[in-house]
Amino acid sequence: MYKKYSKRLIDLFIAFIFLFILSPLLLSLTIILFLTNSGSPFYLQNRPGKNGQIFCLIKFKTMNDKRDSTGKLLSDVQRISAIGHLMRSFSIDELPQLLNVLKGDMSLVGPRPLLISYLSLYDKRQSKRHDVRPGITGWAQINGRNTISWQEKFELDVWYVENVSFILDIRILIHTLIKVFKKEGINSSSNKTMDYFLGNTSK
Repeated sequence: MYKKYSKRLIDLFIAFIFLFILSPLLLSLTIILFLTNSGSPFYLQNRPGKNGQIFCLIKFKTMNDKRDSTGKLLSDVQRISAIGHLMRSFSIDELPQLLNVLKGDMSLVGPRPLLISYLSLYDKRQSKRHDVRPGITGWAQINGRNTISWQEKFELDVWYVENVSFILDIRILIHTLIKVFKKEGINSSSNKTMDYFLGNTSK
């Protein structure tokens, strides 16, 4: 009952309330990023959602588009702006995804939406992460986020899909807020957000 009906209703209610309360902050950040980025304040990218259906993910843009002499984009670390670094530290860049929740592309809690190119690399069990809507936060986010391996992350995602409940979602949301304020698990040990998934080593 919760997974099929109540979860979506709760998502809509909470997303609407948060967007209303945070609207002054979101508007201010949109203006600031428009000026500092000399362009769009939003990062838009197609991602696979429930059942692999593609949707447009919305985030605040935290990196500029600076390139080297050959025209290649500089590294993530070199392109993150000062305000972008601050926003990432507190996961503020994720807030526009509340719009994705209202649209029905995402849920507040679920496996994080990853790259379309990863779809063909999942094994049968890992593909189960797409049996539910992707989330702004999830079980993997409060259990290591970008500091754990891809295999650990996918196992946590699938465990969540198999154990979705109201109590579990509340637990994840509370722990997410705690981790955001403590700024835990933002970066991997290589000082990047996360290395690309190249497929299962067992293949």
